[in-house]
Amino acid sequence: MSQLSIGIVGLPNVGKSTLFNALLKKQVALAADYPFATIQPNIGVVEVPDERLEVLANITQQSEKLANLPPIKHALVEFVDIAGLVKGAAQGEGLGNQFLANIRETQAICHVLRAFANAKVVREGSISPVEDLATVRTELQLADLATLNKQVAPKGTVSKTEQWRWSIIEEFKKTLEQGRNILVSKANLNNHQAVTGKSALNKDEALVAKELCLLTAKPEIFVINVDEKDLSQADDLKGKWAKQLDVPIEQVVIISAQIESQLAVLDTTDQQAYLQDLGLDESGLERLAKVAYDILQLQSFLTAGEIEVKAWTIEKGATARQAAGVIHSDFYDKFISARVISFEDFVKLGGWQSAKEAGKIRQEGRDYLMQDGDVVEFMVGR
Repeated sequence: MSQLSIGIVGLPNVGKSTLFNALLKKQVALAADYPFATIQPNIGVVEVPDERLEVLANITQQSEKLANLPPIKHALVEFVDIAGLVKGAAQGEGLGNQFLANIRETQAICHVLRAFANAKVVREGSISPVEDLATVRTELQLADLATLNKQVAPKGTVSKTEQWRWSIIEEFKKTLEQGRNILVSKANLNNHQAVTGKSALNKDEALVAKELCLLTAKPEIFVINVDEKDLSQADDLKGKWAKQLDVPIEQVVIISAQIESQLAVLDTTDQQAYLQDLGLDESGLERLAKVAYDILQLQSFLTAGEIEVKAWTIEKGATARQAAGVIHSDFYDKFISARVISFEDFVKLGGWQSAKEAGKIRQEGRDYLMQDGDVVEFMVGR
C-alpha cells in the first residue's frame, strides 16, 4: 500500500498549523493568531518512530562486520493540513470547499479540537470541542452530499453492478441527509440516543466510498489540543473527551501543540529529557501514529541488510506476496517465497546467519499472513 496519509481538519485557530509544524519538525506551515493563516494546503511526510529499527541496525552491523551502521528508514506518514473550515464552507463560505478536495485522497481524518485557553489566539467560530466537531462534521457531510447528488441514476436496462452501486449511493444519501456520517464509531452504535450510520462498511460500500472519495466514510482521529498544565492528566482527559464527543477512547489523542512545537527543535536526547519532565513516555507524533495504525488496521514488517534497515507499512491480514509488492511491484509478480523470522528471535539469535544455523528461519509461500514485526527476505524470480 502507499504511505499512510492523514488529513488534518478543524476550525480556524484551533492549533492545526502549530501541530503540523511540530509533526514535521520544521516550520513549513504559517502559524498565526488570526483566521485563515493557512491559505494553501500544507503537505509533509514524517517518519513514524520505531525503536526496533535501531536494534536491527546494530545487530546487522555486528553480524555482517560492517564499518558503519546501515541506514535506518522508518515507515512514513503523510499529513495534509488544510485551511480552517467555517460553518458554510461546503457552500463556499470562508475560503470555500475547494480545500476539502485536498483531503479526499487521505486514509483518515484527524480532527483537531481546541481545549486550550489563550486570549491572544482569536476564536473564529470555535466554541468547544463538542460544538466544533459537530460544525466540521456537518461541513464534511454537506460536501459528501454534493458529491453524491452529482451522480446520475442508471436508466433503461442496467447491470446488477450498476443496480447495487446506485442502491448504495441512495443509502449513503439518506444517511447524510439525516445528519450522520457514513462511517461512525461503535460507541455511537451503542448509544440509544443517537441515530447513526455504520461502524464498518461492507466490501461493496467500501468500494463505492473509495471511488467517490467520500470524506465521512473515512475513520476519524480526535486530537484534543490542551494547555501544557493539562498534559499530566492526559489519561483522565481522554476518558472525559471520549464520553463528551461520544467516540471510542482509543481514537482520542491528548496533545499540546505548543509543547510539540517546542519538542520539535530539540535533539533526541533533550526531547526525551523534556518528555520525562512532563511525565510523558512518548511525543504527540508517536501517540498519533499509533492511533492511526490501530484504527486503519495497519502493521509493519521489517527488512534488515547491509544496504538498509527499514520498516514497511501493510494492512493487517496482508499476505507475503502483497508485502513483497509494497517493496516493488515486480516483487509481487515474480514472488517465489519469503524467508521469515520474528523480530524477537532475530534479536535473540543475533542476525540472519545465526538464526539460519538455529533453524529459526521459516520458508513461507505467497499466502502466508504477515505478522507485525516479521523480519523478512523475499525470494523473487528474474
